[in-house]
Amino acid sequence: MTGSMDGVRIVEATMMLAGPIAARILGDQGADVIKVEVPRGGDVVRIMGPSRSGFSSIFANINRNKRSIALDLKKSEGVEWMKKLVSTADVFIQNFRPGAAKRIGIDEESLRAVKPDLIYVSISGFGATGHYADKKGYDPVVQALSGLASIQADAGTGRPGMVRLVIPDKITGMTAAQAIGAALFSRERTGQGQHVRVSMLDSVIAFHWPEGMSGHTWVGQGTASRKARIAQDLVFKTADGFITCGANSDLEWKNLCGVLERPEFLEDERFKTPASRMQYAPERLELMQEALLARTSKVWLDLLEAADVPCAPVVEREVLHENEQVIENQILIESRHPVGGEMRQPRPPEIMDLTPSEIRRPAPGLGEHTDEILVELGADSAEIEKLRAEEIVV
Repeated sequence: MTGSMDGVRIVEATMMLAGPIAARILGDQGADVIKVEVPRGGDVVRIMGPSRSGFSSIFANINRNKRSIALDLKKSEGVEWMKKLVSTADVFIQNFRPGAAKRIGIDEESLRAVKPDLIYVSISGFGATGHYADKKGYDPVVQALSGLASIQADAGTGRPGMVRLVIPDKITGMTAAQAIGAALFSRERTGQGQHVRVSMLDSVIAFHWPEGMSGHTWVGQGTASRKARIAQDLVFKTADGFITCGANSDLEWKNLCGVLERPEFLEDERFKTPASRMQYAPERLELMQEALLARTSKVWLDLLEAADVPCAPVVEREVLHENEQVIENQILIESRHPVGGEMRQPRPPEIMDLTPSEIRRPAPGLGEHTDEILVELGADSAEIEKLRAEEIVV
């Protein structure tokens, strides 16, 4: 069986995380993704984070199912070969700073001249206009500007905090992948390509808004939402570890109080309704924490599950691959990377019975498929040698 994006060619001229993640998702779904990198060094993520044999694990995770061509776009002949490549593609993804693509000669107008129905995708930190348009879209900057750091504020001190993951890039990559799929679907109906613009700031605000900004949705009725966010910090210490548990409905709250052997909670006016339980979340969570210290995590989880109260252990990263549910869902798979060796990574999260997504090839070495791709574009051995001698490709 082939993937849902089989037959789609994507040319990805991006670095860091957002663009590569978008292209990797589509590559998992069967697209032929060609990653265009600079000849000297390539994508900077190649050397970021834990590495083995000079191959970064981060790069390996977000650049699987791709082929790499190293092409110098500072040289006119390199740009011409880029145009030849794009003429065979359905989608082009770039994350250059505003104006850079035009200076190079790979802006929408230039590439649409060689591929009229191209889906041209621009990924940026803050969009093409405005005060921040020319700024670098680094994760902490986007977390700060989008309000995400404010949502993560410490419950006691009110000090804003950062999510300890590169959330903006990942959300932007997922948003871009969905938008590209929608643009391809539209092209099937209309025959027309279009320019898809996705910014990290737009993506993060849209992502956190529904509950993160629920107190500011109704215009003229803004409320201080920092206190409400405390209710989402549902990690409790037990006699031997940590668990999470919670109750939204009245029935779940009643069952939780029964498990905790705290019937007096049901009579407390502060906890009578879902709204009041949210209003007095700090007090409620403190009382729950006092009760949960009495027994071990396993005892509590068995009791909570029997009472149909949502709960789970807080799983440490070191043993995530041993978790029963992770194993039963076959979420993680092991394979052998030709450079890094044995590796573990998650399979594509979507499960499709007719067009399954899968890991077909490992992340490529820099320029690993340069010759292969040039031959597909019609280059002969003499041309390839000339391009290599002039350092237009590696």
